[in-house]
This record gives sequence, C-alpha cells and structure tokens, in this order.
Amino acid sequence: MNSIAQNVEATSGQAEHKAHDLGHPPRFFVSAMLAGAYIAIGEVLLLVAVSPFAAKGSAGVKLLEGAVFPIALTIVMFAGAQLFTSNVMVMLVGALSGRTGVKDLLSSWALCLTGNLLGAFGFGAMVHASGVTSTPSARAMLTEMVHTKIALGGGQLFWRAVLCNMLVCLGVWMFTRARGDAAKIFVLWLPVAVFVAVGFEHCVANMALFSLAILDGSASVSDLFQNLIFTVPGNVVGGGLLVGAVYWFAGGAGREGGLFASE
Repeated sequence: MNSIAQNVEATSGQAEHKAHDLGHPPRFFVSAMLAGAYIAIGEVLLLVAVSPFAAKGSAGVKLLEGAVFPIALTIVMFAGAQLFTSNVMVMLVGALSGRTGVKDLLSSWALCLTGNLLGAFGFGAMVHASGVTSTPSARAMLTEMVHTKIALGGGQLFWRAVLCNMLVCLGVWMFTRARGDAAKIFVLWLPVAVFVAVGFEHCVANMALFSLAILDGSASVSDLFQNLIFTVPGNVVGGGLLVGAVYWFAGGAGREGGLFASE
C-alpha cells in the first residue's frame, strides 16, 4: 500500500495527466459523458433490482441500494472516465502540489459537469425508450426517490452532498493506495455503499436519477437544477477540501510550487 505522501504524488500525477487531456477538449468531454452514463447504470440497476423489495416494504431496502449502486463507480474507475466528483479531489491536489494550475482545475470541473449531465441524460433517454424502468414498482420507487430529494431544504442538500463526496473521494483515495484489483474494488465499494444506504447527495447520480424522472414525467428540469445548486458546491467541499486538501497537507508533499507557495 502506498504511503500518504506517495499517494499525494500519485494523485498529483493523475491531475497532470488530466490537465494534458484538457488540451483535447472534445476527447475530454466525451470521456465525461461516459462517466455520466456509467453512474446512470448504477441508478438503473438500483431501480430495477431493488424496487420489487421496496414495493413489498422490505426493511433491507437501504442496504440493498448500498450493495448494488457501487458498481457504477467501479466501472468509472476501471474503464476510465472523467467524473466530476472524483476530479474535484484529484485536480485540487494537483493544483495544491503545483503540478497543475487553477485554470486546469476550473476547466476540468466545468467540462466534467457538463459532460456528466449530457451523458446521464443520454443514457437515461435510452433506458426510458427501452422500458426497463416502466414497471409499476420501478416507477413508484423513482417517484418516491426524486420527491424525497425535492422536499429537502438547501442546507440539507448541501451538507448531504458534503458528506457524500467525502465518502466517494475517500473511496477513490483508498483505491489509489491499494495494490491489487480485489483490494481496489473492496475499498471503493465500502464508502460508496455507505453514502447510498444513508441517503447522501451525489450530484452526478442525481443527474441520472432526475433524467429518468423527467422523462417519466415525475420531475422537471427546474427540480434538477434546484438540486444541483446545492449539491455541486457541497460535493466540492466534501471531496476537494475534506479529502483532497486534508491529505495533501497530511502527506506534506509538493508544497513548494503549489497554490500556497511563497513568492
């Protein structure tokens, strides 16, 4: 397993690689669309596989949701795609270490968000056309999930998003530290399962969920953007500051040329 300092260096290298990819915006954007689609796979699996248990009032529904959704982030990490929530951490560590700049960070976040949104909607449209989420149990679960999110206040959404991306980026951080595919899958799965089971807010997962609800007629585009207004900043704080910045400081690596380097 990598030391914390070694992991800071490895993460900074990932940021540098992503900054290089930004030199080809269409490729970066397509990769971000793939990430949105991959996260949507998790939402579709959750609705199709778990909704029959929810319809029967099973007490284990939350645990089942947590058990199946992490496949989405597993696909992102192993297939390779530009996901906003993990890029928040990676690009901030790169900027703090001096390996990339603020422009790279902001460009990455903007392209990721837009690409993730289009990818989630594109995949959602294909799923909607396929009819696999049109069963009464899946539609009922979808409606309940989005209406629960719509009913939350801004502060609740923000802090749930903070906690969500703290867990997601913790999983990504441990994924980078771990050696061996089985270990990587295990350490990635655990924190993602927690955030789903508890009910924290992941902005890209919400893009996927609301896209299905919008196409089904149980939510509107404005409902989605009202959610993103609070969940995007919350995800930035949770993943960028509470994981990326904290571990950059704890690792003590690459401070000389970073954002806080002295003149």
